[in-house]
Amino acid sequence: MERKGNDIEELAVLKGAVENTNEAFVTIDQNQKVLFFNKAAEKMFGYSRTEVLGRDLDVIMSPTCSKDHHQAVARYMQTGIPRRIGHHTEITALRKNGETFPAEISFSLYRDGENLYFTAIVRDLTETKALQEQIQRSERLAALGQAVAEISHEIKNPLMAIGGFARQLVKESTDEKSLKKLSIIVSEVQRLENLLKEMRELYLPRTLERQELNINALLRSVHDLIKEECKRTGIHLEFQADREEVLVEGDRVRLEQVLLNLAKNALESMEQGKGGKISFGSRLKEGKVEINISDEGTGIAQEDQEKIFSPFYSTKKQGTGLGLSICKRIIEDHPGCSLGFRSEKGKGSTFVLSMPVLTFQKTESD
Repeated sequence: MERKGNDIEELAVLKGAVENTNEAFVTIDQNQKVLFFNKAAEKMFGYSRTEVLGRDLDVIMSPTCSKDHHQAVARYMQTGIPRRIGHHTEITALRKNGETFPAEISFSLYRDGENLYFTAIVRDLTETKALQEQIQRSERLAALGQAVAEISHEIKNPLMAIGGFARQLVKESTDEKSLKKLSIIVSEVQRLENLLKEMRELYLPRTLERQELNINALLRSVHDLIKEECKRTGIHLEFQADREEVLVEGDRVRLEQVLLNLAKNALESMEQGKGGKISFGSRLKEGKVEINISDEGTGIAQEDQEKIFSPFYSTKKQGTGLGLSICKRIIEDHPGCSLGFRSEKGKGSTFVLSMPVLTFQKTESD
């Protein structure tokens, strides 16, 4: 009787430990029906236990991984050789909302007479993969930064000399043909100097001066900076935020640079004299604030959309093609932040900056 009591106590302790671990535990029978689904599994996959029990394991696996898993179980049932038992395998897992994510899975096997039970321990690799990608990106940027620094150093001094002499000749020359040619040289030297500056900004490592700031106030200041230009060109300007104060953490100067660049791009996409609207806005969404800058300009063709954040890609005649690349890097340097867009040719574009929120000021209607 005492032995039975100890067994029950041990079982309760074991169940409590498995229930409260951070890793997902999923037990299936030999027919691959789910028999056990712990709390971590509920959180990871988005299903409640009652939604999953009795269902096929397919429900939490991508179609490709599910097919592979079925074949592995069938192979074991035929051969008795547990090739995957005790081994860690990376899979593409599936949440209830349809979102896929990288995961690591390992199986253990338990036999009770004629019955077989497989317990899968699943670990979400989303953060691990993101960290690996960030490290690889940092290494690539460091190598590029070193190359850019060396090239910039070799080019900058002779370029300054060419520009300096050309500007001096512009002042001294009285021949109109020579002046025209010299002005082109000065203009092209300036363009190359700007290109070098932007390349250094894109590729060289930098330290962010992070501080707590009201992102809506920063958005409002950028809105006000282009107000006069919009009036002059007949463009209607709107500002709409669902909170007066939304506090985030970031580099004020860098974030203002991004917002101003996006605002100027919106202005440049509008055809002169044809009116239209540019909208600034922000809204809270799932612990983040989404800052939107929208225009009714020319939009971006479908075939160009995957390239717009690529360095040196530009649809502008005078553009270096680095503006949006720099914006993207600045935002990616801020943890938890992202920069995306949606656009349709002939109908305009909306750029969306997403940032984690520290706090926000409630409105009277809240």
